[in-house]
Amino acid sequence: MPEPFEEVTPAAAGRPAYPTEVTAPPTVGVEEEFILADRRSRTAVHRAPAVLRAARGLLGAPHTTAEISQCQVETVSAVCRTAAELEAEIVRLRRGAALAAAEYDCLLVPGGTAILGTPGPPPVLDQPRYHALIHHFGAVAHDQGVNACHVHVGVSDREEAVQAVNHLRSWMPLLLALTVNSPFYDGSDTGYESWRTAVWSRWPSAGPPPHLRSAAHYDRLVDQLVATGAAMDQGMIYWHVRPSVHVPTIEVRIADVMPEPTVTASYALLVRALVAHAVEAVRAGEPAPETPDLLLRAACWQAARYGPAAALPAAHARDCSPSPVARQVDELWKRVEPQLSRYGDDRLVSDWLSDVQHRGTGSTRQRHVAAQHGGRLQAVVDDLAVTLP
Repeated sequence: MPEPFEEVTPAAAGRPAYPTEVTAPPTVGVEEEFILADRRSRTAVHRAPAVLRAARGLLGAPHTTAEISQCQVETVSAVCRTAAELEAEIVRLRRGAALAAAEYDCLLVPGGTAILGTPGPPPVLDQPRYHALIHHFGAVAHDQGVNACHVHVGVSDREEAVQAVNHLRSWMPLLLALTVNSPFYDGSDTGYESWRTAVWSRWPSAGPPPHLRSAAHYDRLVDQLVATGAAMDQGMIYWHVRPSVHVPTIEVRIADVMPEPTVTASYALLVRALVAHAVEAVRAGEPAPETPDLLLRAACWQAARYGPAAALPAAHARDCSPSPVARQVDELWKRVEPQLSRYGDDRLVSDWLSDVQHRGTGSTRQRHVAAQHGGRLQAVVDDLAVTLP
């Protein structure tokens, strides 16, 4: 089995180290965050420290980690190359984490929010960083039991990675619209397709990345954000897409955690193709669209509010005029189909995109299950929870 990201490419002190060689297809890996829900009440519970100890025994310490809220756990995949390897790794990690959760009478729930709420503000992990974070940011951190899916794609040259972010940033609203999975929170329907996005956007360092002139410009902006207190360190740059802090990858952080391993793998492979296309555009000297930050933020809000149902500003286009999500998916497909075909991922990703078009997103599924059960959100938790063999 390949090693996890942290062990394959440890970063030197300070700025990340980037090796000089790149292999094709690019590496891909996934980080997924989950809610721990009590098996009886289905409300989120603060049992993460115990569940993490058990999960590390089953999966290995590098593959599970804590979040700020003790009602969450996160899994970290190994570095993968093929679709089959990636999906098998996601299944392995979900099952192992679900087994660990079951030891403490919990369900492992891949939903973007705590559907039935939590038993109050989360006790933070007893670490100086988390205590400092709560002291500095206050109540902003109290509702942060929200779950994302982060995709890492290997890009060995840091300057290329920063320039590729300029090509990727305009596609973030569309990726969000396709991956929404958090309509419910604290026992009610928020009216959003991704309430996680609305919650996460409260952080002062969250949102679309700016247009970056160079790696030095990126470093300077990060240092300025830390100096102003908007972030405690470079790890708190919560942009939708960024060069990874620790490893030689581009990290796409826009999606909610998704219901099924196949969906997660398909999305990650689409992201890999999009990153590969962006790197090729950088090498060809193609200019990236300089979409205004405020328009990107507005487009992401609209994607979070309505998902794929409404027209989104086409942030990748020159005039940014609104167009249906289906049309934007077609435009995205034209860009990434060569990479998907080259890596053998075209059929899997095409099937997923077709499924979103005909059956809807994770949020669609959650609302459908709730309607089938007379509005009982416990049934939604049960439907999402990772099943054990």
